[in-house]
Formats: sequence, C-alpha cells, structure tokens
Amino acid sequence: MKELVPLAQSIIGIRLPAAQLAAFERYERELLEWNARINLTAIREPKQIRVKHFLDSLTCLCVMQGTPMERVIDVGTGAGFPGIPLKILYPKMRLTLVESVGKKANFCRHVVKTLGLEGVEVIQERAETVGQSPAHREKYDWALARAVAVLPVLSEYLLPLVRVGGAMLAMKGESGPAEAHASENAVRILGGHLKKILPVTLPGVVEERYLVVIDKVAASPPGYPRRVGLPSKHPL
Repeated sequence: MKELVPLAQSIIGIRLPAAQLAAFERYERELLEWNARINLTAIREPKQIRVKHFLDSLTCLCVMQGTPMERVIDVGTGAGFPGIPLKILYPKMRLTLVESVGKKANFCRHVVKTLGLEGVEVIQERAETVGQSPAHREKYDWALARAVAVLPVLSEYLLPLVRVGGAMLAMKGESGPAEAHASENAVRILGGHLKKILPVTLPGVVEERYLVVIDKVAASPPGYPRRVGLPSKHPL
C-alpha cells in the first residue's frame, strides 16, 4: 500500500498521511473479502485495486482541488469509487453515494461504518429519481461518476444535482473526447458548459483516461432528469 504515497504525490500532488493509508488498507481488505462472496468488481488483485480503483479515484483531485468540495455526490458508485477514496482524504466533505444495486450499496454502508466515516449517506436508488428529489436537486458542489453511461445520458443524471456555480465530473476512457462532443446539446439544455477534458495517465495502465469537467452555469429545467429509463433509451 505504501506505493500509493509516491504515486499520489507525483500524479496529484497530494501526500497520504499514515491514518489515510491505514484506511485504504482496511478498505482493500474489506473489498477483497466481500468480492470473494459476491461480485463487486472484476478487479481482484491488490496491486490493481490500488492503481485502478484507489489512485484512479484520487485523480479527480487534479480538477477538484482548489474548488468548493463541501457537498459531493457520486452516482453509480459501485463499490464506492471514486467517492470513498476522496472522503478518506477529505473527511470534512459531506458525501452522498448513489447505487441502485443492493449488494453494492450494502458494501458501501459497511465500508463507511468500518472506516468510521462521518457525513456519508448511501442511497439505493436510480439517478433519475434522486435528481428529482428536493433534498438533492441542485444541492451539490460536485457530481461525479465513473463508467456509468455515455456522456449525453450521464449529463442528464448529474447536472440536475449540481448547484449553479458547481460542476460535474465524468471519468472516461478513450471515448471521452468524442463523447464530450456528442453531449454538447444535452449539456446546453441542462444548464451546463464544457470546461475541460484532461487526459490522465496511470502507471502500468495503457488505456487512455480522461476527466471531463462540465460547469453548471444555469438551472436545469424542471423536467430533467426524465423518468427512470428514458435518458438511456432516448438520449438528449
């Protein structure tokens, strides 16, 4: 686990104190133990977990550092990525994890309790439903997602959750730039504006990775997100 220290320092410019490293070690043990019983993630080797889950999650800080991060929502979080690693580094962050699959939501609750993380809410629900909830709509500084949906669909999931002045962050593979171009209409309708597409390189990972940042510049129309299933069936 100590190899995370120089990697985080070189890629993100962040030092990982001993307490945070201990939390990541416990997180890894719990993930491996649960993954032996139920399928949480296809990544099962400790070294790959550290790079492709933990370090990959922390690359979000390449664009989030220096911005308000008081309230963050992670949609389609799966086994807690990228939200829980970010929470470990920023314990004062109020984090909401959204995951529609029960076993994954239960794992996230278990990790939150095991690591003693305060100010974390785990919601087992679809993104479309959460986006229309007054408790969550346009309440967040950042809305994040990793490998959830193509960007026109993802924009409809995330932008309604972001306050005006905040931003959404989509963690994408090699299709990131093309998806950003294809989402121009959806982003405009939903009150967003493409800010940047940042390439990210992880050690030992040949696949291209991008952080797509979209600023929230205007309120999302009340009809969005549409009812469950419609964004993916009929993208904007």
